[in-house]
Amino acid sequence: MKERILVTGGTGYIGSHTVVELQNSGYDVVIVDNLSNSSADVVDNIEKVSGVRPAFEKLDCLDFEGMDKLFTKYPGIKGIIHFAASKAVGESVQKPLLYYRNNLVSLINLLELMPKHGVEGIIFSSSCTVYGQPDILPVTEEAPIKKAESPYGNTKQINEEIIRDTVASGSPINAIMLRYFNPIGAHPTALIGELPNGVPQNLLPYVTQTAMGIREKLSVFGDDYDTPDGSCIRDYIYVVDLAKAHVIAMDRILNNKQKEKVEVFNIGTGNGVSVLELIRTFEKATGVKLNYQIVGRRAGDIEKVWANPDFANKELGWKAEANLEDTLRSAWNWQLKLRERGIQ
Repeated sequence: MKERILVTGGTGYIGSHTVVELQNSGYDVVIVDNLSNSSADVVDNIEKVSGVRPAFEKLDCLDFEGMDKLFTKYPGIKGIIHFAASKAVGESVQKPLLYYRNNLVSLINLLELMPKHGVEGIIFSSSCTVYGQPDILPVTEEAPIKKAESPYGNTKQINEEIIRDTVASGSPINAIMLRYFNPIGAHPTALIGELPNGVPQNLLPYVTQTAMGIREKLSVFGDDYDTPDGSCIRDYIYVVDLAKAHVIAMDRILNNKQKEKVEVFNIGTGNGVSVLELIRTFEKATGVKLNYQIVGRRAGDIEKVWANPDFANKELGWKAEANLEDTLRSAWNWQLKLRERGIQ
């Protein structure tokens, strides 16, 4: 068994897939989650997928005393992967203080507790939202950080600064910040996937729920952008490929392979796909027709962004491998499995 890793938000969408990949690589995993946007039965499904049951504690990262006790209860945690955060852009505009408290204080608590408990490194779940609308595409890690379009995006930027300042102050920790593009899809077993509470904020769950008849129709926000078909362009990455990047990043920290104490990597495919292209590819991959309509633009949407993943490819030795059709099919299989289970 390799080192013990704490995964905050480990029953969430990206967290659960990452726990599986960590366990497949021999790590001993402890999950902390307050279950505000997930459910405890995800732990059962992680066990079914990986054959190993991770330790699980229902706990909020805002609870400093509780987190302090957790590190004592599970001694020898060497690394943290920090997913736990509020993540809906629209909601963050309505409830900025909730977002600033949840997303900043949870990280601050971890950074304070790490040296006390001998935790060597942290991987921070960041986002391509920090780039805003980039001046040059594809976007590299050197691109300037733009003023955030939402409190959610701002928390990612501030958290990156908090990590840099903490390490620069002499704190004995190392960090890797992974800037994700747009994670989609589900595990090939269809045992874990994206299960949003209420109306989905992300495109793909809305697509699969519309295909299933749960939602009446899918709205495409704008077809008058400066893109080939007028709809917004994103870089959609398969969630399992994204999860594997975390395992490689954790290996890098714990094996002292970092070139700098704080490193940043773009985790994307390098391919820009428009919303309308994604819909067409989904229909082709699944044979299911989608009921969608073009509506007006949505405030805060970025016109086009996709990654230049060369640095992660070369330096981490990581590469996105799944193709879009297979990824979309995995999301549809997950939706079918949810219906079998009587969910939604």
